[in-house]
Amino acid sequence: MFPLIPNLRWATVSALAIAAATVAHAKLPTPTLTDEQKAAAEVAKAKAAHQAKVEAYLTCKAAERAAANFFKNRPDAPKPANAPACVDPGPFAAPAAPGAPAAPATAGGAAPASAKKS
Repeated sequence: MFPLIPNLRWATVSALAIAAATVAHAKLPTPTLTDEQKAAAEVAKAKAAHQAKVEAYLTCKAAERAAANFFKNRPDAPKPANAPACVDPGPFAAPAAPGAPAAPATAGGAAPASAKKS
């Protein structure tokens, strides 16, 4: 009977949805991080970078195996002149905290002789 009322309902719902979206996208202040949180973020960033290096190394080794299989099965295929070698990134080493002195490396985790008491 009243064709305007359903349209008014949709207009009201649309206006409320737009208002809610505007409020939801408001700029929030950046959180302040403690020194521990900053250090943890640096370690996480370093771990992610190291993991990317490890994955690149594993991909390189897989490509070398695939190439070796290809050239084994097709000895007449031309071989590349100078293919880059895969570089192992080694184990992960956490970055040193800025301002903290680097700890001296000792064999087997033993304390240095000058620190031992008799």
